[in-house]
Amino acid sequence: MTDDNFATSSADLGTGRMDLDLVKDLQVTMHIVLGSTSMTVAEVLDLGRGAVVKLESKVGDPVDVIINGRVIARGEIVVLDNEEQRFGVTLTEVAKPGARIATKNQRAA
Repeated sequence: MTDDNFATSSADLGTGRMDLDLVKDLQVTMHIVLGSTSMTVAEVLDLGRGAVVKLESKVGDPVDVIINGRVIARGEIVVLDNEEQRFGVTLTEVAKPGARIATKNQRAA
């Protein structure tokens, strides 16, 4: 018994490329990595309300856009025009299909 929703042979797959309509509704998790820092446990325990944690990134440094653990793009943080309290990311570099973008830390090494 066959189901019309599934390909039954390689000929049914056409060019061999996946039909993206099958995955367009899948949820993914996106992270924007603004920066990082190293701290001792004692420094973490001393943190309190209003504490400022200095990041290794500087203003103007690119940020990594990560989806499901893979860097897929790089961009710059922007303040959204109509929402004073919200940020967004303008993409400046996007990985080509099959290519990988090194994280900021990998590039520095």
